[in-house]
Amino acid sequence: MSRICLLFACLLCLTPCRAQENPEVAPVAQDIVAAGSLRTQSQRLAKLHRQAAMGIDAERARRELRAGGERVDAALARLARYAQKADTRRTYARCDSLWRELRGELERPGAAAGERVVQLADELMITSGKLALQVEAQAEMPLGRLLDLSTRLNMLGQRLARLTLQIQSGDRSQGLRLDVEQARREFATGLAELDAARENSRAARQAIALARNQWIFFDLAIAQLDPGARKDAQAARNVASSSERIAQMLDEASAQYLRDYGPGRS
Repeated sequence: MSRICLLFACLLCLTPCRAQENPEVAPVAQDIVAAGSLRTQSQRLAKLHRQAAMGIDAERARRELRAGGERVDAALARLARYAQKADTRRTYARCDSLWRELRGELERPGAAAGERVVQLADELMITSGKLALQVEAQAEMPLGRLLDLSTRLNMLGQRLARLTLQIQSGDRSQGLRLDVEQARREFATGLAELDAARENSRAARQAIALARNQWIFFDLAIAQLDPGARKDAQAARNVASSSERIAQMLDEASAQYLRDYGPGRS
């Protein structure tokens, strides 16, 4: 847990710059989103794997597993040029290696692969977070405080859902409940920071407002789970469904930041 906390502390926020001042802003912003997608999908796929094993809308969870895997493949393809750069070569290669192993584990039955899936998902989360920082460093100007924060929140939301479903499925690993509470606090704090940012455009504020509304339902679903009631199927289903909705809202917020960073913005 301490290693993950250190990663979060190292995700320093930088002031966004204008695309018309630096033509590299838009491509690098898209690369940051791709690295953020790796980070988010690592946790989301682990959540969906657990969800399918629990029989919660299992067929849809399996479809989303396949679709999520395609998103990871697309993100790695987008970032492939970083495999040729000295500063990012090893991190990219590690992300690729972790994903290959994780993809194989995700194809195994839930109970048999669950522990290894969680381990690989967390390693990919950490490594892709490092890659996101390295990608951002390729820009000549600081870029993407809000863009990075929106993608990190998406990862936190999926991690929170995954941890909650682990507990609900009967996992009594030491520290899980503390991890849940920490993720809830970090998510709430980060969302408030994103919402209050002076740099937000009107469209970005609208996207964040939708994410904030979904967080109310998501947090309520988590609060309603009884850690001692493994058969609380409806509450677990609410966590699974609301985590997908908040992911959609945060994807939209990130997409809006990409538009705001796009060529021609003043």
